[in-house]
Amino acid sequence: MGMNVLFLCTGNSCRSILAEATFNHLGPADWCAMSAGSHPAGQVHPRSLALLAREGIATEGLHSKSWENLPASPDIVVTVCASAAGETCPAYLGPVLRTHWGVDDPAHATGTDAQIDAAFDRAYRILRTRIEAFLALPLADLERDRARLKAELDRVGTLLP
Repeated sequence: MGMNVLFLCTGNSCRSILAEATFNHLGPADWCAMSAGSHPAGQVHPRSLALLAREGIATEGLHSKSWENLPASPDIVVTVCASAAGETCPAYLGPVLRTHWGVDDPAHATGTDAQIDAAFDRAYRILRTRIEAFLALPLADLERDRARLKAELDRVGTLLP
């Protein structure tokens, strides 16, 4: 049956883009990931694209966009903003299942090129770990049990590589 998953953050240039591309690379064909930002940066961070390319994940068609221009209605919204860092998490409105997978924004990383690359890699590894755990769930069963799906997604959001 499949569902549409929206990865949402503020800028839609790093974390939500990494999650969208990784989910669509690993996920079943009938599930579709999208990403958006409450205040889109307008462009995908070049380090996000370079990291995805290194991982062998397609980057074609990825662009920074607002949640007002989604290609489909989401069934699940995953916020990936780091609310612990004082970042305001966008509150998607609508009858959707919501979960929060906080990840620090690598776009704010400072230091040497290697340190900044490490911040992007850390964000990607966290998201990939959580997406792999999400996809390992008994999705066909969980599609019919939203309360259990919500509980599992909340649990997945705490996993670290």
